[in-house]
Amino acid sequence: MLQILENVSLKPYNSFAIDVNAHYFAEIKTENDLNDLFQTGLLKTEKLLIVGGGSNILFTQDFDGLVIKISIKGLKSELNEDVVLVTSGAGEIWNDFVNYCVAHNFAGVENLSLIPGTVGASPIQNIGAYGVELKDVFERCTAFEIKTGLLKTFNFEDCHFGYRESIFKGALKGQYIITEVTFRLSSQPKINTSYGAIEAELKKREIENPNIADVSAAVSHIRVSKLPDPSTIGNAGSFFKNPVIEKYEFADIVAKFPDVVHYPTLDGKIKLAAGWLIEQCGWKGKKIGETGTWKNQALVLVNHGNATGTEVFQFSEQIIDSVKSTFGVTLDREVNIL
Repeated sequence: MLQILENVSLKPYNSFAIDVNAHYFAEIKTENDLNDLFQTGLLKTEKLLIVGGGSNILFTQDFDGLVIKISIKGLKSELNEDVVLVTSGAGEIWNDFVNYCVAHNFAGVENLSLIPGTVGASPIQNIGAYGVELKDVFERCTAFEIKTGLLKTFNFEDCHFGYRESIFKGALKGQYIITEVTFRLSSQPKINTSYGAIEAELKKREIENPNIADVSAAVSHIRVSKLPDPSTIGNAGSFFKNPVIEKYEFADIVAKFPDVVHYPTLDGKIKLAAGWLIEQCGWKGKKIGETGTWKNQALVLVNHGNATGTEVFQFSEQIIDSVKSTFGVTLDREVNIL
């Protein structure tokens, strides 16, 4: 039965472990819970915040409205020749979903192993890592329209995916709650080891012909070696997006910094490694008060203890100013600031 709680601490519900309160809080375990919540009228009268794993949020103050925690579970698959359609409840932990796919030899998401958060958040952010993005495997999602209480299906074309962007972060922001996502995977793996340190890790393991389990294990090892565990130190993973610039802008940068880490994009632009830019400015492992950057990855901001969201935000401002001053590049935050 749906419960609506008052004055709930959100510290357990955000991976930065920022201690702020929500005026109202409701946990959604089924689509029927959403219907019940709709009937209360709170969706029309209260400011709303939808959370899954809370891994892409930085709270700078209490939330004076209704926080809706999505915990809808369930995994099912449908095999059609080489194509596998896997449908997941929005509340499934992303890495549990990846592990399910790898265990069943459903290929396509192994490069996305160990990304924090829930399945329902993955289309919103168009999550990506190691040469793969959510849009590469997305089939459709079902979403609850907050205004009407009706369910709607969004196909690939409807979602307007971009780099860490989708229609759910743009034109339809705050209008829908994703309840389930269907992925188009394959029973015939096409291994992608070309990005980042995957090939080096596989070579270290003496694996010449990797399967998707090998790739998943390699990616997981790389992430663990670089990224802190949110259960032991508050963080939201990559805090900044990798900036994408024009070739003429890149020409100016590479002339001054020949070792700049970069990747070509499909539309003829250049993607820079934000972590490298931040590290060159001297921020890797730096600590100010209770916040700082992670010792192994400058792209990750951490809460060393009892940092406030405002302190973390101000720290990120200093990094943005530093990178802009040094490289002429403006970093955009990947984390949502509230």
